[in-house]
Amino acid sequence: MKRKNQKPTKAQWIKMSVVCLLYIAFLIWIRSWWGVIVLPFIFDAYITKKIRWTWWKDAENPVTRTVMSWVDAIVFALVAVYFVNIYFFQNYTIPSSSLEKSLLVGDYLFVSKMSYGPRVPQTPLSMPLTQHTMPILGTKSYSEWPQWEYKRVKGGKVQLNDIVVFNYPAGDTVSLNPNYQAVYYRLCYGYGRQIYDQMIAPVPVLDSLPVMQQRSYLLQFYELGRQYVAQNQAEFGEVTWRPVDRRENYVKRCVGLPGQTLQIKDHIVYLDGKPNKEPDNVQYNYRISLKQNIPDELVRELGLSQEDLQGAAQRGGVMPLTQHAYDVLSKRKDIVESIAYEPANDTEGIYPWNQATGWTSDNYGPVWIPAKGKSIDLTPENIAVYERPIRVYEGNDLQVKEDGKIYINGKEAKSYTFKMDYYWMMGDNRHNSEDSRYWGFVPEDHVVGKPIIIWLSLDKDRGWFDGHVRWNRLFRLVDNIK
Repeated sequence: MKRKNQKPTKAQWIKMSVVCLLYIAFLIWIRSWWGVIVLPFIFDAYITKKIRWTWWKDAENPVTRTVMSWVDAIVFALVAVYFVNIYFFQNYTIPSSSLEKSLLVGDYLFVSKMSYGPRVPQTPLSMPLTQHTMPILGTKSYSEWPQWEYKRVKGGKVQLNDIVVFNYPAGDTVSLNPNYQAVYYRLCYGYGRQIYDQMIAPVPVLDSLPVMQQRSYLLQFYELGRQYVAQNQAEFGEVTWRPVDRRENYVKRCVGLPGQTLQIKDHIVYLDGKPNKEPDNVQYNYRISLKQNIPDELVRELGLSQEDLQGAAQRGGVMPLTQHAYDVLSKRKDIVESIAYEPANDTEGIYPWNQATGWTSDNYGPVWIPAKGKSIDLTPENIAVYERPIRVYEGNDLQVKEDGKIYINGKEAKSYTFKMDYYWMMGDNRHNSEDSRYWGFVPEDHVVGKPIIIWLSLDKDRGWFDGHVRWNRLFRLVDNIK
């Protein structure tokens, strides 16, 4: 049935004008003018009606009308969710214990994108509610074309000790086997070291060598390991690259801001020489010898998880504890035979990967955190720390010659001025957190948002009628977790 042309009513003109004004305000807010191509379609939908946007409403077949009405509703919902997730807020679930006992495994958070200013998507063509992989199908949930340059809507700044959601910086290259996705670079260096030691020559004590010799060895380790991982897809899975906004989401606490000098001494974080306030529920590992199992009521009181208890059994009694839990257990002589702080001596896997610094997660640095517009003198001694920001995050060609001279984009460079701000992120469960001590700085273009509120909290160790829902955590503001 042919529709008759009708003159637009005054109400239609008003509706169209309001929608266009709101849409233009949105484009001004995100500073992205490519969206003006949508304005003619808005005009047509309200005024000219050349395109039959709701053609199915005139269909004679009732099945077509019913099916298409559902399709229309689903598409509208997906588009709405897409824009809400990108520019306003998204749901996030705490997957690991790295922030315990501040944020717990099973906490569901609303993450505000507006707190630090939402990013304009770098990979705009993607399936809503997915990060990088389609459920069931296992394929990419985004298109690699087009890819837009980093741009962020004006917002607040990350503050010291904020809990922040960000894209995993070392997630640019990943093995698709879920067991190895977070540790690709560590795999390469680790396996390469083994191969070199077994097939080429015994590995020397790297700490005793000059910096450039250390670098030479470590780069050989990485290349051997990279080839090994690539050749063993049956074990490690396919190796792929991911854009910034399609890397895994991590949540940690910001303990170092751009321009600050950070050092960890005896597990305490120092900024510009002054100790930073530790979180109220910070945890460290303690070695515990028990006379008997810790009673269930005390387990609940101290907030110990089955992961904590089982890990202690597997690690010879080593368990993460808050200061409060340590104080309580150290007084329970009927349960505890001995309890003592367990220092971390983990030199392997510590950032930077291509230099043997001798740093551990308990004694690290000092390192200066790059700030936008600020420069640093480059030397063979510090280039390993800043190579990844310069080469990977800011897209420069960086080469270090055998004589120690550094070249950026083909020219010898004795200093470098950074284009972005960077942050230092750490978990509150300090001895059980993969954080900046293992993969370095978090660039500003990786920052996703700020958790605002815990809207649900589920304890996987408890049944539905035995404390599965942590009622005391519901609607708790994350800003109140210090």
